[in-house]
Amino acid sequence: MSEPPADPPNAAQRERRDALCWLLLGLGGLVLAALAVQLDARLGTASAPFLGRYKIRVGPGSVLAPAVAAATLWLAASGRFTRLRWHEIQLFGYTAGLAWAIALALVDGWSGLTKTLGSPEEYLGDVRQVGDSPLTYLRHFTAAAADHSVASRGHPPGPVLFLWALQRIGVTDHIVLGFLITAVSVLTIPLVLAAVRDSVGEEAARRYLPVLVLAPYAIWTAVSLDGLVAVLGAAAIVSGLRASRRRVRGWAATGWAVLAGLLIGLASLFSYSAPWLGLSLVCVYFARRRASLNVLSGIGALLPVLGAQLLGFGWADGLVAAETDYASRVAPYRSVLWWSAISVVVLLLAAGPPLYASARKVRNTAMWPFLAGAGAAVVFTILAGLARGGVEHAWLPFFPWLTVAAVAPERPAGDPPPAPLLLVGLGALVAVLVEGALVTPW
Repeated sequence: MSEPPADPPNAAQRERRDALCWLLLGLGGLVLAALAVQLDARLGTASAPFLGRYKIRVGPGSVLAPAVAAATLWLAASGRFTRLRWHEIQLFGYTAGLAWAIALALVDGWSGLTKTLGSPEEYLGDVRQVGDSPLTYLRHFTAAAADHSVASRGHPPGPVLFLWALQRIGVTDHIVLGFLITAVSVLTIPLVLAAVRDSVGEEAARRYLPVLVLAPYAIWTAVSLDGLVAVLGAAAIVSGLRASRRRVRGWAATGWAVLAGLLIGLASLFSYSAPWLGLSLVCVYFARRRASLNVLSGIGALLPVLGAQLLGFGWADGLVAAETDYASRVAPYRSVLWWSAISVVVLLLAAGPPLYASARKVRNTAMWPFLAGAGAAVVFTILAGLARGGVEHAWLPFFPWLTVAAVAPERPAGDPPPAPLLLVGLGALVAVLVEGALVTPW
């Protein structure tokens, strides 16, 4: 016998309770961050819990994000998403998500798409070091770490080589470059939707759509190369899900599993934290009783890393160099205790109210493998003392997976609840307020 449908009044009451609990936690966290600033704790910033500085900005661009949020919420509340075909859902998710990210960035005018690219602390300033010889740059990347920008010191050479390649094909205008990076980063939305559909069905994926589209972390998605890591990681998980489908066997399963590993390996050349998403793949394979696919994905993941090794860049050496730089440049000036607590506040605000509902219902969903990899990455970063500012963009590859259980049923095998539009709307409001008050370095 099927489960009875969720009682709408009870679902609405639970959603209001989730919103209230998130608000209380968020406000408590902001009080903690303000207390740390007032006590002159070693934070390295006066804008805790985020990095940057506070400055209220109101202009013509300030109306764009609220308009996108209002339109998306109205379409969701009116049931329009239930009448769209699946490919139309994905297309709408991508288009609306791109509009949301761009609208938030344009609060600062066109500089919202270009300020990161022009910063001497970001990757673009290192492109000139590549010159006409990317292989030479790759071979000397670790040895010349002290000559790199702050962003490059903490990452593998992938981001710089990506920007170098774009310049080589003629993409040099900063506005065009910023839009292109954002457009690629937002591909995470249809990929995550595909993963949710493959795991728990299309109905839950449709209800998860507004959560992804109006996510507060879109503030940092615009012009962030960590967004590219999110895309590669999401594509890897989707490939792993395809490989482990019940009716997919033989060469088809092999191809999808190797592709999943290749994408994780490629993402690892952009971010040292990307391999944590491989844990989600491992959990997916074990949950679907296809553990042998781990071997194929593992081989695939090693290929890009070993290829880079043959060309002169040792991934492990780069990781050690990044940690050494962090230990000397950041760790002595930012309190690990204060930032460990404040980073949790950043997580609450950047992921938004759906995070609370997702954490409460994680045991009720087959999507737990997604939360395993993303959650492990976040917990490890905090416990290892590496979360000392800037996690709002460093955790971009993990945020979409941490909220998937927001559309999980209240009990195992129950019907999915309605789309949590109250939580989504509250998160969108937070994003608009933060974007209007915080000048970020990205």
